[in-house]
Amino acid sequence: MILTRLQIRQLRCLVEAELEPQPGLNVLVGANGAGKSSVVEAIHLLGYGRSFRGRVSDGLVRTGAPHLEVYAEWLDRSGAGHRAGLRHTGSRWEARLDGAPAPSLTELCAQVAVVTFEPGSHDLIAGGAEHRRRYLDWGLFHVEPDFLPQWRRYSRALKQRNVLLKSVPSPSALDPWDRELAEAGERLTRLRADYLDQLEAFVGEQAQAFLSELGRASLEFRPGWKRDDISLADSLLLGRERDLALGYTGSGPHRADWRVDFSGLPGREALSRGQEKLTALACILGQASAFASRTGAWPLVCLDDLASELDLRHQAQVLERVGRSNAQVLLTGTQIPEILRSGDTAFTLFHVEQGRIRAG
Repeated sequence: MILTRLQIRQLRCLVEAELEPQPGLNVLVGANGAGKSSVVEAIHLLGYGRSFRGRVSDGLVRTGAPHLEVYAEWLDRSGAGHRAGLRHTGSRWEARLDGAPAPSLTELCAQVAVVTFEPGSHDLIAGGAEHRRRYLDWGLFHVEPDFLPQWRRYSRALKQRNVLLKSVPSPSALDPWDRELAEAGERLTRLRADYLDQLEAFVGEQAQAFLSELGRASLEFRPGWKRDDISLADSLLLGRERDLALGYTGSGPHRADWRVDFSGLPGREALSRGQEKLTALACILGQASAFASRTGAWPLVCLDDLASELDLRHQAQVLERVGRSNAQVLLTGTQIPEILRSGDTAFTLFHVEQGRIRAG
């Protein structure tokens, strides 16, 4: 997608701001606290239905304002124009897509493909498993039509089973929900495992560029239960007494995870903080590249405060790689990155000052 217009109202320090980004590289500069990351956050909100800095209710709506508003116009890969608007009070949302009410955030997010690298992205590697499940599910959501129905089916069955567990039922009362959970969960697990297998080459190619000293990168999937020749149905049955005692379901895709291993790290030696960031970046750009391979176009790439996260060499590598992709890129920083000031890379410059954006 190519974002052509973005309007933001009452989002953190942005009272009313408008941006008209161009194809290629767009650089947003400004002092700390000026609102640069909030611009990226607004785009991320359209693409994911949530902020990358916590819950929407945690200060995203400007203090004293009843709601925030984000409006965007963009071109899809065929050149057709689209528009969308989102209003959020912190507890309730309203959305419109191409002039009509959006029945859910899902329909809106399906149209806005964006990947974001920001200071918290290392949680993809060092944080909890929920970060890595979201990463997998974002990719599947955009490229695998069967994913969303299976995810919804599994989520409904999991919710119903957990409600039943809390009521201390007879064990046989769990049988129908176990069957439903196992069938949907096995299908969901196959989709995730197959997708991770497909991602491995794309992530490995990016990791080789950023972390060649660590050797070949591989991705290992963990389905959410001990799968040594045991089905999810059998795992649920074996864990039934434990689940009844705890009041929730302990096995299944809702506990799935995956990890990156490097052939040059013996015994799965821990990554440094800098290596975690670069590994996360390899995963994010690898996923964007895989998305382009399936759909024919890169998602919008947002790189928030890249200069503070990476050294000059790795900044140059990132900009060179996304530049070759022809992706539209939004890059933020307190100043124009040195690698751009001293090079011949074309970019469009914007200044973010006191919650407003101006070109040039």
